[in-house]
Parts: sequence; structure tokens; C-alpha cells
Amino acid sequence: MEHTHIYRQGTSSEAPTLLLLHGTGGNEEDLLPLAEMISPASNVLGVRGNVLENGMPRFFRRLAEGVFDVEDLVKRTQDLNEFLNWAAAEYGFDRSRIVAVGYSNGANIAASLLFHEGDALQGAVLHHPMVPLRDKALPDLTGVPVFIAAGRRDPMCTPQESEDLNALLSEAGADVKLHVGERRASAQPCRGWHGSFLV
Repeated sequence: MEHTHIYRQGTSSEAPTLLLLHGTGGNEEDLLPLAEMISPASNVLGVRGNVLENGMPRFFRRLAEGVFDVEDLVKRTQDLNEFLNWAAAEYGFDRSRIVAVGYSNGANIAASLLFHEGDALQGAVLHHPMVPLRDKALPDLTGVPVFIAAGRRDPMCTPQESEDLNALLSEAGADVKLHVGERRASAQPCRGWHGSFLV
């Protein structure tokens, strides 16, 4: 359950806490500029993945490129959810108002939180996510806002992955907005985008 992390107190009690989840090889500070773009008044909780792949931090193991170790994914998702419970108590923020901002591997575990724990997140901003696992009944996500940013020419995360994730979350009731850009990765779609959890 332990995670290397940083916490920064925000300036507004009305804004949600942003949970920052980096991509493979990143760290707890990677997405701080993106958090500033999305909701500068929010508390920020940046978390480092505690699985190493060739020395690079990740949030869960994979068997090969694009092939997840599902058993480990489920365990790490539960661990992260327990860590969020601990962090909310430790830092005094509202546990029910956490919005995940994830990139690649971080977006995948954020999606896994949505797949496994219906009340783990108030919303999510997912950059280049894949479907974390298939053939799973999702919890009721009615009204949960999710923004998915994908790249049409992304060789790792194909547009079909993003469309499949969009469909699965939407079928569970989430309010999903999917943006597919021409480039592989861009934070620009998030600039000025404020889901219902940020207003």
C-alpha cells in the first residue's frame, strides 16, 4: 500500500483533489504542469508507481508490451485504492472528490480503478489509456465524467483501444468525452476543458 508521493495543498476547498499518475519510467512530479492547466486551485497528490520494469517505475506489471499481468493489475489497483483512503485521512482532503489525471500506464490504472471501484474516483482525465481488462462487469458509473485523449497514429494505444474503453465506460453510465488527435500525445485537449467535477 505504500507509495512514494507528493502532496500539495490547494487554494480552494471547492476544487477536487487531483491524483497524478505518470507513464512508464515517470515519477510523482511528471504531471504537475498538467494539473496546473486543469485545475490550479486543486490539492495535488502525485504518486509514483511501485513496480519496476528495467529500473523504470510502473503501476503494475506487464507480460509483454501491451499485454498486462491481470492478476498483478487487480492487486495493484486494490493497493492504490487503499492508499487513497490513507492519503485522504492523512492530509485531510475529501475522499469522495478525487479526480485522476493519468498518462499511459498511469491512465491504465486509473481506468482500472473505475472498472473495480465505483466510488474510487469522482472523475478521470485519461491520456492514451488502454482497456485495463476485458470481460468484466463494471460498477455503476452513472454521471462520472471521464475525458479520454488519444492519438490516431499512436502505435502503442490504438484508436480502437480508446473507442472500446469509451464504449465500456459509457455502457456503465459514465459521461465520457473522447478526443482523438493526429499526434501521438498532447496535453492541449485538456487546456480549458473542465468536466462537471471541476466547476
